[in-house]
Amino acid sequence: MARIVLAGYIGCGNLGDDSVMIGVVDGLGTGHEYLVLSGDPDDTFRYYSMRGVPRKNLKDVEAAIKECDALIFPGGSIFQDVTSAKSTIYYTGLIKMAKKHNKRVILLNQGVGPLNTWIGRTQTRLAMSLADLIVVRDPGSLKLLHELGVDKKIHVGADSALILREPVRDDDGSSYGVGGMKAVALAPRPWKRKGVDIVNLFGETSRLLFNAGFVPTLIEMDPFEDGKMLEDITKQQGGRIPFLRNLGSSRMVQFRLARMDGVIGMRLHAGILATTVGVPPLMLNYDPKVAAFARQIDIGPALTIEGLTPQRLFETFMEHHKAKDAHKLVILKKREELRDQAMKGIELANNFFK
Repeated sequence: MARIVLAGYIGCGNLGDDSVMIGVVDGLGTGHEYLVLSGDPDDTFRYYSMRGVPRKNLKDVEAAIKECDALIFPGGSIFQDVTSAKSTIYYTGLIKMAKKHNKRVILLNQGVGPLNTWIGRTQTRLAMSLADLIVVRDPGSLKLLHELGVDKKIHVGADSALILREPVRDDDGSSYGVGGMKAVALAPRPWKRKGVDIVNLFGETSRLLFNAGFVPTLIEMDPFEDGKMLEDITKQQGGRIPFLRNLGSSRMVQFRLARMDGVIGMRLHAGILATTVGVPPLMLNYDPKVAAFARQIDIGPALTIEGLTPQRLFETFMEHHKAKDAHKLVILKKREELRDQAMKGIELANNFFK
């Protein structure tokens, strides 16, 4: 049994980042002892039954790393500087701390980039140079690391959340709906660009979906980032849009999405978790990682968010929905292929613990 410390943007409210952690734990199995560097250790224990230490308490973090056999980063987009270059500084600092204590560092199914600053690129290159194993989640991340001059072996896997199996449901397997109207999940995220109004885009699309006989249902993937925006969307439509919030865990997101008749995902992991439960997502591209995932599931390209109107989004969804049976056959096959790819990194990591 290995003692493993898990690090990333975990326990910070983002259910996508939590889902990659659970995917890795599911993949590695219960034969190890896990400790999570968490933004909220109490919530991590409540929802996932794993002990945690506050991720910003560096004294406790170093104590945990000193006692572990390996520091594992389960995935996500932590090596990027779009939000802030501080992200790359923090995670590289953890890796340097681990190597100071002669611990193995394993980077599993990482999304890398965008990296637009000198600090972000330099810190990421340093982090990769120190790691014992690097697995990226898509070819674009591999290409970027090569451009940065990382010349060690890099493996290509897939997002760790794809390891999650479809949960067993205790209902009759039917879709969720109201009065015979099927529900469609919408998973937007805040995104500020000139000429892009996320509230109007999703609010008006919701109205068009309702008029077409669907129940648009907003999914909160991150209460800290999404909550206010989702409230604004519902207010724009007079408070008539159902709003699923405080879901707590990635498993609960899977349960909710499994009962939807469709998913429109701006949030990457809304699309990934929809794929794990066999619901074909229509992805909206605000970041290269979303476009990369849409290519992986091969049911149509992600729609570029710039210049996208509610009418075009609605019409594209309707075409997408008409082909849902054919799309489902494709993603059921793709999710197994991608799960196998994600598990390659797990198998490589397990070699360190034999």
